[in-house]
Amino acid sequence: MDRPDAGLAGLHRYAGTLTVKPQLSRRAARLTSSLIRDILQVTQRPGVISFAGGLPAEELMPALDFSGLAEAGRQYGPSEGEPALRSLIAQNLSALGMECGADHVLVTSGSQQGIDLVGKLFIDEGSPVLLEAPTYLATIQALGVYGAEFQGLSLAAEGIDPEALRQAIVRRRPAFVYLTPTFQNPSGCCYTEGVRRAVAAILDETGIPLVEDDPYRDLAYQPVERTPICAYLKRAPWVYLGSFSKITAPGLRVGYLAASPSLFPGLVRLKQSSDLHSNRPGQLWLIRFLSSHELDTHMARMIGVYRERRDTMQAAMLRHFAGLAEWRVPAGGLFFWLRLTCECDTLDALQAALARDVAFMPGEPFFPAGNLRYPALRLNFSHAAPEKIEQGIGVLGELLGEFAGVPGRHRGASASV
Repeated sequence: MDRPDAGLAGLHRYAGTLTVKPQLSRRAARLTSSLIRDILQVTQRPGVISFAGGLPAEELMPALDFSGLAEAGRQYGPSEGEPALRSLIAQNLSALGMECGADHVLVTSGSQQGIDLVGKLFIDEGSPVLLEAPTYLATIQALGVYGAEFQGLSLAAEGIDPEALRQAIVRRRPAFVYLTPTFQNPSGCCYTEGVRRAVAAILDETGIPLVEDDPYRDLAYQPVERTPICAYLKRAPWVYLGSFSKITAPGLRVGYLAASPSLFPGLVRLKQSSDLHSNRPGQLWLIRFLSSHELDTHMARMIGVYRERRDTMQAAMLRHFAGLAEWRVPAGGLFFWLRLTCECDTLDALQAALARDVAFMPGEPFFPAGNLRYPALRLNFSHAAPEKIEQGIGVLGELLGEFAGVPGRHRGASASV
Protein backbone atom coordinates (compact mmCIF):
# COMPACT_ATOMS: atom_id res chain seq x y z
CA MET A 1 0.00 0.00 0.00
CA ASP A 2 1.31 3.45 -0.86
CA ARG A 3 2.38 5.49 2.15
CA PRO A 4 1.34 9.19 2.03
CA ASP A 5 4.33 11.47 1.67
CA ALA A 6 4.62 13.35 4.98
CA GLY A 7 6.43 16.13 3.17
CA LEU A 8 3.42 17.21 1.10
CA ALA A 9 2.42 20.20 3.22
CA GLY A 10 -1.10 21.49 2.91
CA LEU A 11 -2.74 18.18 1.88
CA HIS A 12 -5.50 16.89 4.16
CA ARG A 13 -7.90 13.96 4.00
CA TYR A 14 -11.51 14.97 4.53
CA ALA A 15 -14.55 12.71 4.08
CA GLY A 16 -12.52 10.28 2.02
CA THR A 17 -11.26 12.88 -0.45
CA LEU A 18 -7.93 14.65 -0.80
CA THR A 19 -8.20 18.43 -0.44
CA VAL A 20 -5.56 21.08 -0.93
CA LYS A 21 -5.07 23.85 1.63
CA PRO A 22 -3.94 26.90 -0.38
CA GLN A 23 -0.96 28.95 0.70
CA LEU A 24 -2.33 32.44 1.25
CA SER A 25 -0.43 35.70 1.48
CA ARG A 26 0.62 37.30 4.76
CA ARG A 27 -1.85 40.04 3.89
CA ALA A 28 -4.72 37.53 3.91
CA ALA A 29 -3.89 36.65 7.51
CA ARG A 30 -4.69 40.26 8.46
CA LEU A 31 -8.17 40.19 6.95
CA THR A 32 -10.89 40.86 9.50
CA SER A 33 -14.65 40.93 9.30
CA SER A 34 -16.38 44.31 9.42
CA LEU A 35 -18.28 44.54 12.70
CA ILE A 36 -20.64 47.11 11.16
CA ARG A 37 -21.53 44.76 8.30
CA ASP A 38 -22.01 41.86 10.74
CA ILE A 39 -24.34 43.94 12.91
CA LEU A 40 -26.28 45.25 9.91
CA GLN A 41 -27.05 41.66 8.89
CA VAL A 42 -28.67 41.11 12.29
CA THR A 43 -30.61 44.38 12.09
CA GLN A 44 -32.35 43.29 8.88
CA ARG A 45 -34.81 41.25 10.90
CA PRO A 46 -38.23 42.87 11.41
CA GLY A 47 -38.73 44.99 14.51
CA VAL A 48 -35.07 45.84 15.22
CA ILE A 49 -34.39 49.50 16.04
CA SER A 50 -30.94 50.17 14.63
CA PHE A 51 -28.63 52.95 15.80
CA ALA A 52 -25.65 50.95 14.45
CA GLY A 53 -24.75 51.85 10.86
CA GLY A 54 -24.31 55.26 9.28
CA LEU A 55 -27.44 54.72 7.22
CA PRO A 56 -29.30 57.55 5.52
CA ALA A 57 -33.07 57.48 5.95
CA GLU A 58 -34.53 55.51 3.06
CA GLU A 59 -37.63 57.70 2.87
CA LEU A 60 -35.40 60.73 2.20
CA MET A 61 -33.43 59.23 -0.68
CA PRO A 62 -34.18 60.77 -4.08
CA ALA A 63 -35.97 58.67 -6.68
CA LEU A 64 -33.47 56.93 -8.95
CA ASP A 65 -34.89 57.60 -12.38
CA PHE A 66 -32.44 56.25 -14.95
CA SER A 67 -34.60 56.99 -17.99
CA GLY A 68 -32.39 58.03 -20.85
CA LEU A 69 -29.22 57.13 -18.92
CA ALA A 70 -28.94 53.35 -18.83
CA GLU A 71 -28.09 52.91 -22.50
CA ALA A 72 -25.64 55.81 -22.42
CA GLY A 73 -23.76 54.05 -19.63
CA ARG A 74 -23.60 50.54 -21.08
CA GLN A 75 -20.09 50.74 -22.53
CA TYR A 76 -16.75 50.99 -20.71
CA GLY A 77 -15.93 54.51 -19.58
CA PRO A 78 -12.86 56.49 -18.54
CA SER A 79 -11.12 55.30 -15.39
CA GLU A 80 -11.03 58.83 -14.03
CA GLY A 81 -14.84 59.11 -14.23
CA GLU A 82 -17.38 60.96 -16.34
CA PRO A 83 -15.90 64.34 -17.37
CA ALA A 84 -19.05 66.30 -16.47
CA LEU A 85 -19.16 64.79 -12.95
CA ARG A 86 -15.46 65.47 -12.40
CA SER A 87 -16.05 69.06 -13.46
CA LEU A 88 -18.95 69.49 -11.00
CA ILE A 89 -16.83 68.04 -8.18
CA ALA A 90 -13.89 70.31 -9.01
CA GLN A 91 -16.17 73.38 -9.04
CA ASN A 92 -17.45 72.47 -5.59
CA LEU A 93 -13.96 71.92 -4.17
CA SER A 94 -12.74 75.20 -5.66
CA ALA A 95 -15.62 76.95 -3.91
CA LEU A 96 -14.32 75.47 -0.66
CA GLY A 97 -10.93 77.12 -1.23
CA MET A 98 -9.03 74.15 -2.68
CA GLU A 99 -6.79 74.49 -5.73
CA CYS A 100 -8.30 71.64 -7.71
CA GLY A 101 -9.21 71.25 -11.37
CA ALA A 102 -11.24 68.47 -12.93
CA ASP A 103 -8.00 66.83 -14.13
CA HIS A 104 -7.14 66.00 -10.53
CA VAL A 105 -10.50 64.43 -9.61
CA LEU A 106 -10.96 60.65 -9.67
CA VAL A 107 -14.43 59.09 -9.35
CA THR A 108 -14.36 56.02 -7.13
CA SER A 109 -16.66 53.16 -6.17
CA GLY A 110 -17.66 54.88 -2.96
CA SER A 111 -15.17 56.80 -0.83
CA GLN A 112 -14.21 53.46 0.74
CA GLN A 113 -12.37 52.61 -2.48
CA GLY A 114 -10.46 55.84 -2.09
CA ILE A 115 -9.17 54.67 1.29
CA ASP A 116 -8.11 51.38 -0.27
CA LEU A 117 -6.28 53.14 -3.13
CA VAL A 118 -4.45 55.33 -0.61
CA GLY A 119 -3.36 52.20 1.25
CA LYS A 120 -2.02 50.64 -1.93
CA LEU A 121 -0.18 53.83 -2.87
CA PHE A 122 1.52 54.57 0.45
CA ILE A 123 1.76 51.50 2.66
CA ASP A 124 4.35 48.78 2.85
CA GLU A 125 4.31 46.28 5.67
CA GLY A 126 5.19 48.18 8.85
CA SER A 127 4.53 51.66 7.44
CA PRO A 128 3.49 54.04 10.24
CA VAL A 129 0.21 55.95 9.86
CA LEU A 130 -1.07 58.70 12.15
CA LEU A 131 -4.82 58.97 12.66
CA GLU A 132 -7.37 60.04 15.22
CA ALA A 133 -8.25 57.82 18.16
CA PRO A 134 -11.08 56.97 17.87
CA THR A 135 -11.31 56.84 14.08
CA TYR A 136 -13.42 55.37 11.29
CA LEU A 137 -13.16 51.63 11.90
CA ALA A 138 -13.27 50.66 8.21
CA THR A 139 -10.08 52.70 7.72
CA ILE A 140 -8.37 50.60 10.38
CA GLN A 141 -9.60 47.49 8.58
CA ALA A 142 -8.65 48.66 5.08
CA LEU A 143 -5.18 50.02 5.88
CA GLY A 144 -4.43 47.22 8.32
CA VAL A 145 -4.63 44.70 5.49
CA TYR A 146 -1.58 46.36 3.89
CA GLY A 147 0.41 46.15 7.12
CA ALA A 148 0.04 49.71 8.42
CA GLU A 149 1.16 50.37 11.99
CA PHE A 150 -1.18 52.88 13.59
CA GLN A 151 -0.54 55.61 16.09
CA GLY A 152 -3.63 57.34 17.42
CA LEU A 153 -3.98 61.05 18.16
CA SER A 154 -6.45 61.85 20.93
CA LEU A 155 -9.46 64.02 20.12
CA ALA A 156 -10.77 66.97 22.13
CA ALA A 157 -13.78 69.18 21.41
CA GLU A 158 -11.74 71.39 19.08
CA GLY A 159 -9.93 68.53 17.28
CA ILE A 160 -6.52 66.89 17.66
CA ASP A 161 -3.71 68.66 19.52
CA PRO A 162 -1.39 70.15 16.85
CA GLU A 163 1.61 69.89 19.16
CA ALA A 164 0.89 66.19 19.74
CA LEU A 165 0.81 65.80 15.94
CA ARG A 166 4.18 67.50 15.62
CA GLN A 167 5.75 65.31 18.30
CA ALA A 168 4.32 62.14 16.74
CA ILE A 169 5.81 63.10 13.36
CA VAL A 170 9.21 63.75 14.95
CA ARG A 171 9.20 60.42 16.81
CA ARG A 172 8.46 58.37 13.71
CA ARG A 173 7.91 59.92 10.31
CA PRO A 174 4.58 58.51 9.09
CA ALA A 175 3.63 57.57 5.54
CA PHE A 176 0.70 59.99 5.90
CA VAL A 177 -1.77 61.46 8.36
CA TYR A 178 -5.43 60.40 8.04
CA LEU A 179 -7.99 62.85 9.49
CA THR A 180 -11.74 63.45 9.35
CA PRO A 181 -11.92 67.02 10.66
CA THR A 182 -15.57 67.74 9.84
CA PHE A 183 -18.19 65.79 11.83
CA GLN A 184 -15.70 63.06 12.55
CA ASN A 185 -16.77 59.43 12.57
CA PRO A 186 -17.37 58.25 15.27
CA SER A 187 -16.99 61.23 17.62
CA GLY A 188 -18.90 63.91 15.68
CA CYS A 189 -16.02 66.31 16.44
CA CYS A 190 -15.60 69.32 14.15
CA TYR A 191 -12.16 70.97 14.20
CA THR A 192 -11.94 74.69 14.89
CA GLU A 193 -10.40 77.00 12.31
CA GLY A 194 -7.34 77.47 14.52
CA VAL A 195 -6.68 73.73 14.72
CA ARG A 196 -7.20 73.29 10.98
CA ARG A 197 -4.68 76.02 10.18
CA ALA A 198 -2.18 74.72 12.75
CA VAL A 199 -2.38 71.17 11.39
CA ALA A 200 -1.87 72.45 7.84
CA ALA A 201 1.16 74.50 8.92
CA ILE A 202 2.79 71.46 10.58
CA LEU A 203 2.20 69.27 7.53
CA ASP A 204 3.60 71.95 5.22
CA GLU A 205 6.64 72.29 7.48
CA THR A 206 7.32 68.54 7.64
CA GLY A 207 6.15 67.56 4.14
CA ILE A 208 3.94 64.76 5.49
CA PRO A 209 1.01 63.93 3.19
CA LEU A 210 -2.53 64.49 4.44
CA VAL A 211 -5.42 62.16 3.65
CA GLU A 212 -8.58 64.10 4.53
CA ASP A 213 -11.83 62.12 4.63
CA ASP A 214 -14.89 64.39 4.33
CA PRO A 215 -18.09 62.38 3.71
CA TYR A 216 -20.34 64.26 6.16
CA ARG A 217 -19.59 67.92 5.44
CA ASP A 218 -22.93 68.64 3.74
CA LEU A 219 -24.93 67.44 6.76
CA ALA A 220 -24.55 70.57 8.93
CA TYR A 221 -27.33 71.45 11.37
CA GLN A 222 -25.85 74.70 12.68
CA PRO A 223 -23.13 77.14 11.55
CA VAL A 224 -19.67 75.68 12.12
CA GLU A 225 -16.20 75.83 10.53
CA ARG A 226 -15.96 73.34 7.65
CA THR A 227 -13.10 74.57 5.45
CA PRO A 228 -11.06 71.49 4.42
CA ILE A 229 -7.56 71.35 5.88
CA CYS A 230 -6.43 70.61 2.31
CA ALA A 231 -7.49 74.16 1.40
CA TYR A 232 -4.90 75.54 3.82
CA LEU A 233 -1.99 73.42 2.56
CA LYS A 234 0.72 75.14 0.54
CA ARG A 235 3.43 72.50 0.11
CA ALA A 236 2.44 69.15 1.64
CA PRO A 237 0.97 66.47 -0.69
CA TRP A 238 -2.70 65.72 -0.09
CA VAL A 239 -5.61 63.42 -0.93
CA TYR A 240 -9.17 64.56 -0.28
CA LEU A 241 -11.94 61.91 -0.10
CA GLY A 242 -15.63 62.66 -0.67
CA SER A 243 -18.87 60.75 -1.04
CA PHE A 244 -22.38 61.03 -2.45
CA SER A 245 -23.65 58.13 -0.31
CA LYS A 246 -24.77 60.27 2.63
CA ILE A 247 -26.77 62.77 0.58
CA THR A 248 -28.26 60.56 -2.17
CA ALA A 249 -28.30 56.74 -2.14
CA PRO A 250 -25.45 54.55 -0.82
CA GLY A 251 -26.35 51.78 -3.26
CA LEU A 252 -25.07 53.89 -6.15
CA ARG A 253 -21.54 53.35 -4.78
CA VAL A 254 -20.19 56.58 -6.24
CA GLY A 255 -17.59 58.60 -4.38
CA TYR A 256 -14.53 60.55 -5.39
CA LEU A 257 -11.07 61.69 -4.47
CA ALA A 258 -9.02 64.69 -5.44
CA ALA A 259 -5.26 64.73 -5.06
CA SER A 260 -2.24 66.92 -5.49
CA PRO A 261 -0.45 66.55 -8.85
CA SER A 262 2.37 64.40 -7.46
CA LEU A 263 -0.04 61.74 -6.20
CA PHE A 264 -2.86 61.73 -8.74
CA PRO A 265 -1.27 59.64 -11.56
CA GLY A 266 -0.46 56.77 -9.20
CA LEU A 267 -3.99 56.73 -7.82
CA VAL A 268 -5.45 56.59 -11.35
CA ARG A 269 -3.23 53.63 -12.26
CA LEU A 270 -4.27 51.82 -9.10
CA LYS A 271 -7.91 52.47 -9.96
CA GLN A 272 -7.33 51.05 -13.44
CA SER A 273 -5.84 47.88 -11.97
CA SER A 274 -8.73 47.54 -9.53
CA ASP A 275 -12.02 47.91 -11.43
CA LEU A 276 -11.34 49.95 -14.62
CA HIS A 277 -14.02 52.54 -13.77
CA SER A 278 -16.94 53.20 -11.43
CA ASN A 279 -20.64 52.69 -12.08
CA ARG A 280 -21.42 54.76 -15.19
CA PRO A 281 -25.26 54.90 -14.93
CA GLY A 282 -24.84 56.08 -11.32
CA GLN A 283 -22.42 58.80 -12.41
CA LEU A 284 -24.74 59.95 -15.20
CA TRP A 285 -27.68 60.07 -12.77
CA LEU A 286 -25.59 62.16 -10.35
CA ILE A 287 -24.64 64.62 -13.09
CA ARG A 288 -28.31 65.19 -13.80
CA PHE A 289 -29.35 65.37 -10.13
CA LEU A 290 -26.51 67.64 -8.98
CA SER A 291 -27.22 70.02 -11.84
CA SER A 292 -30.97 70.20 -11.17
CA HIS A 293 -33.17 72.44 -9.04
CA GLU A 294 -34.10 69.31 -7.02
CA LEU A 295 -30.80 69.27 -5.15
CA ASP A 296 -31.40 72.31 -2.93
CA THR A 297 -34.93 71.17 -2.03
CA HIS A 298 -33.69 67.66 -1.27
CA MET A 299 -30.82 68.88 0.93
CA ALA A 300 -33.04 71.29 2.87
CA ARG A 301 -35.52 68.51 3.62
CA MET A 302 -32.83 66.01 4.60
CA ILE A 303 -31.05 68.44 6.92
CA GLY A 304 -34.35 69.44 8.54
CA VAL A 305 -35.33 65.83 9.23
CA TYR A 306 -31.89 64.85 10.52
CA ARG A 307 -31.73 67.91 12.79
CA GLU A 308 -35.09 66.91 14.26
CA ARG A 309 -33.91 63.32 14.82
CA ARG A 310 -30.66 64.52 16.39
CA ASP A 311 -32.62 66.71 18.80
CA THR A 312 -35.04 63.87 19.55
CA MET A 313 -32.16 61.57 20.45
CA GLN A 314 -30.52 64.28 22.58
CA ALA A 315 -33.74 64.84 24.55
CA ALA A 316 -34.25 61.08 25.01
CA MET A 317 -30.68 60.57 26.23
CA LEU A 318 -31.04 63.40 28.75
CA ARG A 319 -34.00 61.51 30.20
CA HIS A 320 -32.60 57.99 30.06
CA PHE A 321 -28.77 58.20 30.22
CA ALA A 322 -28.22 60.53 33.20
CA GLY A 323 -25.24 59.34 35.22
CA LEU A 324 -24.40 56.66 32.66
CA ALA A 325 -22.58 58.56 29.91
CA GLU A 326 -21.10 61.85 28.75
CA TRP A 327 -21.50 63.26 25.26
CA ARG A 328 -21.59 66.37 23.11
CA VAL A 329 -24.35 67.33 20.72
CA PRO A 330 -22.85 67.06 17.21
CA ALA A 331 -23.18 70.11 14.96
CA GLY A 332 -23.53 67.84 11.94
CA GLY A 333 -23.00 64.35 10.61
CA LEU A 334 -24.88 61.23 11.64
CA PHE A 335 -23.64 60.18 15.08
CA PHE A 336 -23.59 60.71 18.82
CA TRP A 337 -20.47 59.43 20.61
CA LEU A 338 -21.08 58.45 24.23
CA ARG A 339 -18.31 57.88 26.74
CA LEU A 340 -19.67 55.62 29.47
CA THR A 341 -19.04 56.69 33.07
CA CYS A 342 -18.62 53.13 34.39
CA GLU A 343 -16.71 50.09 33.21
CA CYS A 344 -18.79 48.11 30.75
CA ASP A 345 -18.05 45.40 28.21
CA THR A 346 -19.81 47.05 25.27
CA LEU A 347 -19.74 43.86 23.18
CA ASP A 348 -21.67 42.07 25.94
CA ALA A 349 -24.00 45.06 26.14
CA LEU A 350 -24.57 44.82 22.39
CA GLN A 351 -25.61 41.18 22.66
CA ALA A 352 -28.05 42.09 25.42
CA ALA A 353 -29.42 44.98 23.38
CA LEU A 354 -29.89 42.82 20.27
CA ALA A 355 -31.88 40.38 22.40
CA ARG A 356 -34.22 43.31 23.05
CA ASP A 357 -34.26 44.34 19.36
CA VAL A 358 -32.03 47.40 19.65
CA ALA A 359 -28.64 47.74 17.90
CA PHE A 360 -25.72 50.14 18.41
CA MET A 361 -22.01 50.21 17.65
CA PRO A 362 -19.62 49.41 20.52
CA GLY A 363 -16.80 51.93 20.81
CA GLU A 364 -13.86 49.54 21.07
CA PRO A 365 -13.38 48.77 17.32
CA PHE A 366 -12.93 52.49 16.56
CA PHE A 367 -9.59 52.57 18.40
CA PRO A 368 -6.39 51.40 16.67
CA ALA A 369 -4.79 48.44 18.44
CA GLY A 370 -2.56 49.51 21.33
CA ASN A 371 -4.08 52.99 21.60
CA LEU A 372 -5.89 54.39 24.61
CA ARG A 373 -9.50 53.29 24.67
CA TYR A 374 -12.45 53.60 27.01
CA PRO A 375 -15.99 52.18 27.14
CA ALA A 376 -18.06 54.05 24.56
CA LEU A 377 -21.00 53.75 22.19
CA ARG A 378 -21.70 55.24 18.77
CA LEU A 379 -25.35 55.92 18.07
CA ASN A 380 -26.71 56.83 14.63
CA PHE A 381 -29.71 59.17 14.64
CA SER A 382 -30.52 59.49 10.92
CA HIS A 383 -32.11 56.12 10.19
CA ALA A 384 -34.78 55.59 12.85
CA ALA A 385 -38.02 57.59 13.05
CA PRO A 386 -38.45 59.83 16.14
CA GLU A 387 -40.84 57.45 17.94
CA LYS A 388 -38.39 54.58 17.40
CA ILE A 389 -35.52 56.74 18.67
CA GLU A 390 -37.42 57.39 21.91
CA GLN A 391 -38.28 53.70 22.29
CA GLY A 392 -34.76 52.46 21.53
CA ILE A 393 -33.00 54.96 23.79
CA GLY A 394 -35.36 53.96 26.62
CA VAL A 395 -34.35 50.31 26.18
CA LEU A 396 -30.63 51.20 26.09
CA GLY A 397 -30.98 53.36 29.20
CA GLU A 398 -32.48 50.47 31.15
CA LEU A 399 -29.88 48.04 29.82
CA LEU A 400 -26.89 50.27 30.61
CA GLY A 401 -28.34 50.92 34.04
CA GLU A 402 -28.41 47.16 34.63
CA PHE A 403 -24.78 46.82 33.45
CA ALA A 404 -23.83 49.69 35.77
CA GLY A 405 -25.63 48.03 38.67
CA VAL A 406 -28.25 50.74 39.10
CA PRO A 407 -31.49 49.38 37.59
CA GLY A 408 -34.55 51.56 38.08
CA ARG A 409 -32.47 54.59 39.11
CA HIS A 410 -33.96 58.08 39.00
CA ARG A 411 -33.45 59.76 35.66
CA GLY A 412 -33.67 63.32 34.48
CA ALA A 413 -30.38 65.13 35.19
CA SER A 414 -28.32 66.28 32.23
CA ALA A 415 -25.43 64.05 31.21
CA SER A 416 -24.44 66.24 28.26
CA VAL A 417 -20.95 67.75 28.09
